Amino acid sequence: MGTILEVNEVFKNFKDVKAVNGISFTVGEGEFVALLGPNGAGKTTTVEMIEGIQKPSKGQIRIAGMGWDDNEKSLRKIISLSLQETRFIDKLRVKETVQLFASFYGLSNIRVQEVITIVDLNEKVKSFVQNLSGGQRQKLALAIALLNDAPLLLLDEPTTGLDPTARREIWNILMNLKKKHNTSLILTTHYMEEAEYLCDRIIIMDKGEILAQGTLDQLLYANNSKEIIEFSTPNAIPESFFCGEGVEKLVWDENTHNGKLIVKSIVNQLPIFLSKASENGIVLSKLECRKITLDDLFISMTGKHLTAS
Repeated sequence: MGTILEVNEVFKNFKDVKAVNGISFTVGEGEFVALLGPNGAGKTTTVEMIEGIQKPSKGQIRIAGMGWDDNEKSLRKIISLSLQETRFIDKLRVKETVQLFASFYGLSNIRVQEVITIVDLNEKVKSFVQNLSGGQRQKLALAIALLNDAPLLLLDEPTTGLDPTARREIWNILMNLKKKHNTSLILTTHYMEEAEYLCDRIIIMDKGEILAQGTLDQLLYANNSKEIIEFSTPNAIPESFFCGEGVEKLVWDENTHNGKLIVKSIVNQLPIFLSKASENGIVLSKLECRKITLDDLFISMTGKHLTAS
């Protein structure tokens, strides 16, 4: 497998703000990679630099071996993108909309019909855009992104706001693209299960830096010695309550009074946890013990939920 994208020690500064702080990663041909991080992590800035919208303050981005400085025209043919929300002309029909964008590339109606079929909009070709559901609008945006058959596709939160059925339909379209067209994908998403289902590798970002990257199995294996004691309590928690050997970290939500205690061993720590709770008069309304998940790992690294603003 060759490499379609190389990001090497890239920085991006806006006055005194370090939006991206020395990140490096690659994307292989036919590989799906997710960028995960809370708002402000640097995901959008990273994607904008890959797209050529922003220029790195320092470092290098190469797509198919080419940089943006001298190869903009060639690179525009190699990448395609779909944003979280795309504005269309309400009074145009679906096929007319795709034909309009196809005309920008000088593409025929054969290609128009191909992408309409790929995104499963054949039954809506005569429908006005204003009458489409949210999922159908996203399919239309994806159809337009696929018109030029670019080997590198960048999707910014493509299923945000969609119901589970519509979201799954988008996932199926993307998986078919991977199998049949060897498309490479960079995906930003606020859905952990989306990254797990679609992507070969996951990159976790926060505050402009990459905290971890690898396959799902690699990320979990690196933390497989960690386990979770998850609990809820209406009580205030003493500051020293969770100190002690064998306790990795506490993730505590003051608003919901839900906590996750990351420990080396549930067997060893649960009796200590229950004893301390009893000594401090803490009432547990919920208690669950389990292995660490990608969601737990993300929260432990960033201190935030993926959907946090």
